Amino acid sequence: MTRPDTARVVALVGNPRPGSRTLGAATTLAATLADRLAGDEPTVVDVAALAPALHTHPRTPELDAALAAVAGADVLVVATPVHKASFTGLLKSFLDLYGPDGLDGVTAVPLVVSAAAAHALVGEVHLRPVLVELGASVPTRSLTVLDTELADLAPAVDRWWVRAERPLRRAVGARADALLEAAR
Repeated sequence: MTRPDTARVVALVGNPRPGSRTLGAATTLAATLADRLAGDEPTVVDVAALAPALHTHPRTPELDAALAAVAGADVLVVATPVHKASFTGLLKSFLDLYGPDGLDGVTAVPLVVSAAAAHALVGEVHLRPVLVELGASVPTRSLTVLDTELADLAPAVDRWWVRAERPLRRAVGARADALLEAAR
């Protein structure tokens, strides 16, 4: 169970391949953020494992648990490989299950894995608007990593963290303050 003074960090991975490099990058970033933001052990939601359940009616308990985990995150790493100069359809299908403001109160960090630097803006141009439409706050720039950086992700995360630390700490602190106020 999460203590009120810890951040709930969740990694949402939208790569259609189970066990993908995107999953590895998201898990690494989520663990780093949990460590730096005094968070609990991160929860990982790999949408590839949920793909068969995305279009079933009624929804499965596993899919409902994943949707609840993502919506309950304080910090949500949303990871995708570049697919046709955007994010994956599988990730879009998962996010489409939320109604308006379904991610209200969640601080989201887009993470994009790309083979080419030309796709550096995928997180900003395509993923950020969807997350904001769902009510999430996206206080930092997306982290885009190249395939060549995946073997040692730490330097890319550290470079990104220099600019991301202050807005992320503010956002997580504001959410914690709001939850404490609501509990009173």
